[in-house]
This record gives sequence, C-alpha cells and structure tokens, in this order.
Amino acid sequence: MFLLRFHSVLPVVLLGFIPFPVGFAQASTTDQIQIAPPMRQMQSPPKDASVAELEKQGDELRGQKEYLDAIDYYRAAQTKAPESAAVANKMGICELMLQRYKEAGKEFEQAIKKDRRLAEAYNNLGVVDYERRKYGAAIKQYKKALEIEPDSASFHSNLGAAYFARKEFEHASQSYAEAVRLDPEIFEHTSHTGIAAQMASPEDRAHYDYVIAKLYAKMGDRDRSLQYLRKAMEDGYKGVNEVYTDPEFAELRKDARFADLMKAKPPAIPE
Repeated sequence: MFLLRFHSVLPVVLLGFIPFPVGFAQASTTDQIQIAPPMRQMQSPPKDASVAELEKQGDELRGQKEYLDAIDYYRAAQTKAPESAAVANKMGICELMLQRYKEAGKEFEQAIKKDRRLAEAYNNLGVVDYERRKYGAAIKQYKKALEIEPDSASFHSNLGAAYFARKEFEHASQSYAEAVRLDPEIFEHTSHTGIAAQMASPEDRAHYDYVIAKLYAKMGDRDRSLQYLRKAMEDGYKGVNEVYTDPEFAELRKDARFADLMKAKPPAIPE
C-alpha cells in the first residue's frame, strides 16, 4: 500500500496499479490495433491568468482525472513561477497517474531541487521507483521523506510496502505498525489501490493480509483484525494456524467471532 501526498486542497492516494487512461480504436482490415490518444477536454490556459488561478484550475482538473489538461495548466503556472516546487510536484503526480514514470521522476527531482524540505516530493519519487519495482531505491526516498516528516502515516505505510516487496517482512511489519499507530484507518484509505496490486504471487498477498490482521489484533482492533484474517484465509494463506500461537492474537482468540471464523474456514477464492 503506498500513499501519494502533495500540497493541495485535493488529496490524492496512489499505492497500487493505475489503469492507463487510453481507449482502443477498432481493429483495421489488417488486424492492427491503434491506441487512441487521450482526449483533451479543456481550452488552452488563458495567458492573463494568475499563477494561483492556473494552479487552482490544474488542481480541479487533476481531481477530475483530466491529467493532460491539468499538466497544461501547471505548465502555464510554472512558466510564470519557475521556482515553485509545489507546481513541479503536482505536474509529477499527473505524469505518474498517466504511468509516464520517466517524466514523473524528472518533475519530482526538480521539485526537490527547488525545495529540499518538500517531503511529498521525496515520497512521490519513491512511488515512481516502487511502481518500476526498484524497491531499494524507493526505500531510500521514503526514508528521506520521513526524515522531514516522521509522523506521516502514509510515508511509513509506503516504506512498509517497499520492504514487503523485498520480502523483508520484519522491517515491513515495523513500518506498518508505525503507520497504524499514527493512523489506525490507514489501510482502509487504500484498500482498493494498495500493495496487493504489486504482489508477485497470491501467497504474498495472503501473507500481507495476515500481517495486517496481526497488527490490528495487537492494537486491540478486533473488527479490523477479523476482517483481514478472513481475507488472508480467502487468499489462501497457508500459515493461518499460526493464529493459535502468535501472541498478538491472544485477546482475539477470546472473541466468539474468532472461533466462528476459524470454524467456518472461509474457502480460498480462486484467482
């Protein structure tokens, strides 16, 4: 699960796979498929608009997932305010949402050069590395972001995701635990776009579910622990019997719902 942060009134979360926003034209008589270019919806940015107006319009377009149009407005704002790290960061987010990782990385690097204390830019550069499966590089960027904002739950969650992808489960658990301590609902925010999209195998996804169940159990959040424990079983976690011996589940084992869940043994859902 990783989160994407930036200075804006329109927060965006990005942790997993992002569908590429293009359509496909009908096949020709030679069976060739043409990828239709993304459609632009807005007119060109007005030349007399202020930087604040251009940035605000870019934010609104980004919120509507009109990323190409948003880039046009951010670029116009950048022309008038070339030293704005926030605008470069926002342009990078749009490039990232379009899966143009090289361009996104350049924008985040520019944002960092303009403001060495912009934690979001380090985090977002880490997201680029994570999406390109350069997990070691992602870890370095997330750690830089955390040096600036150590109390960011999303940064800790992203760090945990990168560690998990490298199968460094102990480090991943520590990072996730800190993320949950700072924001008990952190995984609820990203349940549909989280780390599961990056999992190399169903076994890894099931293991992830079990780790999160253990974290919530340790916190005393029985409802969420049971929820993720069920997911682990449905994803086919083979070590689910560890729940009877792991100390984190000691209190949960006293809950009648736990006994019901383990007795029901939810079948693994086919891929």
